[in-house]
Amino acid sequence: MQSYRAMLLSGLTALVFLGACSTPGRPVQGPTHPRAVLHPAVLRPVIVGRAGWHADQASVRAGLVYDRSVRAVFIHHTDNPNDYDCAKDVPAMLLALEQRHIALGWDDLGYNFVVDRCGGIYEGRTGSIDRDVRGAHTEGFNTDTLGIAALGNFGPGQPVPQPMLRAIAEIAAWKLDPSVSPLGHVRLVSSNDGSRFPKGTAVSLNVVSGHRDVYETDCPGQALYDALPWIRKTAAALRAKATYPG
Repeated sequence: MQSYRAMLLSGLTALVFLGACSTPGRPVQGPTHPRAVLHPAVLRPVIVGRAGWHADQASVRAGLVYDRSVRAVFIHHTDNPNDYDCAKDVPAMLLALEQRHIALGWDDLGYNFVVDRCGGIYEGRTGSIDRDVRGAHTEGFNTDTLGIAALGNFGPGQPVPQPMLRAIAEIAAWKLDPSVSPLGHVRLVSSNDGSRFPKGTAVSLNVVSGHRDVYETDCPGQALYDALPWIRKTAAALRAKATYPG
């Protein structure tokens, strides 16, 4: 791991100490113990940008929406065959996925990130690496959430590769707002009657949830859905390692 000085030089959050304000007529109090601070930049995994998989940028429609933070993550699968070659096949698979989503009226690839069976991570929706871009992945619950899709089909009996699970956990650990625990719950409000919950309904959900939790679908497949507890724990452990005295 790089030194703490190197992290400061790379632009990470500087030290922040909890101090006490002075009050007239009273002694000035010394600083309290430093607060633990999560450094998200330490968590950023290696990501293949859109140019790396030859995204059809010219067909992306204007008007992408940006959120204030990521309060929850929804896990999906793309329902592709699982026997693809990660190096040779994935770029074309992503391009086909993007073009299908644009044809459906979703402006761009709907998922913020896509993960292949070898653990490769790909930027999906335009700008998802650098900003909290609102995706088109979980009807009724796209606001302040992130969509991560596993490339393949992970229904009952389909093994989910460990590198894929690890990559999903890495994205969740990095992109979730620092105040949100991957092990926790979040209150979200449905924005669409097409979800499992009528528009305006407040729902308590796991911070890391499956698509099926809010929509009538088998997605992300039973095998991947059963792995969500592992993803939550791994994301939380990654965050713990990236938390330093503030």
